[in-house]
Amino acid sequence: MAPTIAIPSPQKKGEAALRRRNEELERELRESREREERMRAELARAMERLRVAEEAEERLCSELGDLEAEAVGQAREYGARIVELLEQLSGAKEMLERTSSFSSVFSQ
Repeated sequence: MAPTIAIPSPQKKGEAALRRRNEELERELRESREREERMRAELARAMERLRVAEEAEERLCSELGDLEAEAVGQAREYGARIVELLEQLSGAKEMLERTSSFSSVFSQ
């Protein structure tokens, strides 16, 4: 018997090429799904950071409002105290002027 050489038929070559292409597509699909999963996880982390930042902003705005209200109250109190002190000063000045005019009447 004579030795035979196996020559792949064109059909087998096509099947092998299709198998390789299929494996390549499956690998690309797997990589794409992994990339998508990483992106979803990254998006979830970004959304969590955004939520935390928004909560912090709300707290800061609330605190700022409280501080502004307190500052307005203090400004009103200081304004009232200044008016009170001006009135006292004016009264003391009038009393001093009356006292000096009495002393000048008695000294003559």
